[in-house]
Amino acid sequence: MEVRSREMMMADKEKILVVDDEPSIRKYLQTLLEVDGFEVAAVPSGKEALERIGNAERPDFVILDVLMPEMDGLETLRQLMQVDRTLNVIMLSCSNEVTTVVEAIRLGALDYLTKPFEKPELDAALLKSRQKQELRSENQALREYCEQLTEDLSFLAASPQMLKIRQQILQIAPVDVPVFISGESGVGKEVVARMIHLRSLRRQQAFVKVNCAALPGELLESELFGYEQGAFTGAVRSKPGKFELATKGTIFLDEIAEMSPHLQAKLLHVLQDGQYSRLGARAVVNVDVRVLAATNMDVKDAMRTGRFREDLYYRLNVLSLHIPPLRERTTEIPLLFRHFLVKYSEKYQKHAPDPSKHLLEAALRYPWPGNLRELENFVKRYVILEDDEGSFRELLEMTGQQHRTAPREESPVPKEQGLKALVRGLKDEAEMEAIADALEKTNWCRKDAARMLGISYKALLYKMRQFNLDSGRGSRSAAAKEAAKQAALKDAAAKEAAAKEAAAKEPAHVTPGVRGS
Repeated sequence: MEVRSREMMMADKEKILVVDDEPSIRKYLQTLLEVDGFEVAAVPSGKEALERIGNAERPDFVILDVLMPEMDGLETLRQLMQVDRTLNVIMLSCSNEVTTVVEAIRLGALDYLTKPFEKPELDAALLKSRQKQELRSENQALREYCEQLTEDLSFLAASPQMLKIRQQILQIAPVDVPVFISGESGVGKEVVARMIHLRSLRRQQAFVKVNCAALPGELLESELFGYEQGAFTGAVRSKPGKFELATKGTIFLDEIAEMSPHLQAKLLHVLQDGQYSRLGARAVVNVDVRVLAATNMDVKDAMRTGRFREDLYYRLNVLSLHIPPLRERTTEIPLLFRHFLVKYSEKYQKHAPDPSKHLLEAALRYPWPGNLRELENFVKRYVILEDDEGSFRELLEMTGQQHRTAPREESPVPKEQGLKALVRGLKDEAEMEAIADALEKTNWCRKDAARMLGISYKALLYKMRQFNLDSGRGSRSAAAKEAAKQAALKDAAAKEAAAKEAAAKEPAHVTPGVRGS
């Protein structure tokens, strides 16, 4: 049974590359491993090993000697890991110094054998490396599944606009070029950036986020590009920048329009040449990073006023995505509400409450100026407080405040919608008058007023808050009185205008025998 399973395992021969400067060791290992069914290649130097692997000749295992002339095993291992970090490397050495072993493991070796070694030791090292590789593959598959699940949960697309954006992301993510993401604060620009990274060819590497508005120019420069020891007061040791940390991966520059003009110029140089210098350094650092940039500003206005460089914008804007605000995709509000509900119920270990119908309806009516971030915070409070009615009242107050703080002249009604807006305004005034009258007739007993009007108690509460009719008992609210006053003034003005128009249309009467002067 054991022989049969070994034959099945070796049906597709595993490839091993032996790297050792001693011909006798190379010959011994090659013979020993070929007897076990491996396909073995042997080279005498680290340079030749790098050339073979650089030419896409990827072995299943690499057996690498530590002590070699010109390029030793540790330097060879370091460069091999830069080419492919998934290589399974077993180190060989005549010495078992702890520092050497630790350094080899830190660089990426899976095991370490001391010469001379017995065949069972080599077999055990190969088996251990194979098991580690299988575990790594399982972890990677699980990570990809979790990332896919997280991506699907974070990027909820139900509206036509967001479905289109999702399709665009799937198209542009594999293309290794900069992407410029625009949209109001809180619409989910970072979620879009992370999805681009997860769908790109760089998904195995780092995703580094930098908020360009969070730091002043000097600190932001050192944060992005790093610095050398003594570059400025307090620089007691060298520090790599975010670009170095994101090498081979993706860097997300959020609020990039807040970056100073000097730093914009340096960033442009990095994008053009793929290299830069740390603060206080003379050496040049080559960088291979995909840049994703985002802003909530009006970019054209920022370029017109000189706050944002045109050449940098056109360098970044190879592909662009505009994320619409939440008020333009209200179909997603119930989905997002329940997503955040589940998320924070689990986080705070609370039972996920079922939101009432009138709460979700109020959430649909509220414009959410803070977009997803505001909705997320609202749901967070809802989960913590466990008060559906209180959350409903909070939404009504937020809606009323939004209406009061938004002047009509700032959002003029389009001409083609003028008649609809007029009818809606008259309807609201009539509703407000009817509710105010019912409240006065019932001595401000809201249940009796709701029964008189033929509506539910909750609907009456909503209308009262909408029209600000909850200021006091026994009299109409200030808003109702003001509305009545305005209506009376409009009526008087209309009558006066009609009288003037009628007078203008009457024919002039001239008294006979009298001439005008």
